[in-house]
Amino acid sequence: MAEQRLQKVLAAAGIDSRRKCEELILSGQVRVNRKVVDELPAFVDPERDIVTVNGKKIRAARKVYFLLNKPKSVICTNRDPRGRKKAIDLVRTNERIFCVGRLDANTTGLIILTNDSELTNKLTHPRYGIAKTYVVRIKKEITGEQVEKLKKGVWLAEGKTGRASVKILKRGHNESSIEITIKQGLNRQIRRMLANVGLPVKSLTRTRFGRLTVRGLGVGKSRTLNKAEIAYLKKATSG
Repeated sequence: MAEQRLQKVLAAAGIDSRRKCEELILSGQVRVNRKVVDELPAFVDPERDIVTVNGKKIRAARKVYFLLNKPKSVICTNRDPRGRKKAIDLVRTNERIFCVGRLDANTTGLIILTNDSELTNKLTHPRYGIAKTYVVRIKKEITGEQVEKLKKGVWLAEGKTGRASVKILKRGHNESSIEITIKQGLNRQIRRMLANVGLPVKSLTRTRFGRLTVRGLGVGKSRTLNKAEIAYLKKATSG
């Protein structure tokens, strides 16, 4: 096997995110063939070299892929000083997994969890633009003008959002529901887009990620992705 960047090998073994692994290296906690490596770039052959972190030899992690229907008040980080429930706590696995992107604590629905850092980086990269669909309950009646603004894109701090697909599911004086699909992944993007056009969000649920859906999966429940679903994600982020 050809040499790879040390932080990539560490991340692939489930040690931590690639950025955190860089910090481990720079702080002198990583050894390659018993020698401390504390400078970057650093390269290793994972099949030949012996890599240890704080004296413990890393092992090649078995790649695992899960789909979770995230409940409200559950967060998508691996550490939380406030001790809140984490998405990773709801998935049974012996591997160290992490969320592909994030849903904020008050947003429910589909989130992918894996230990495949390479696929994660691609799935969250703007280049591939995988469609994400949400169902939003709004605390007031939505107008046609507001729908058109959302479709064309609105201005946020990062710039103008891309075009969105918007379908009205229910329209009432006190509450409306819409289905909205975007291909970006800005922080709290749906909530901010709706706030921009004067629509307060009552609830927000992600229902689709590309072809993957939460259909048939109860809130708080998870399942492994099948081979066809994994192949689809890899194909969608190839090239």
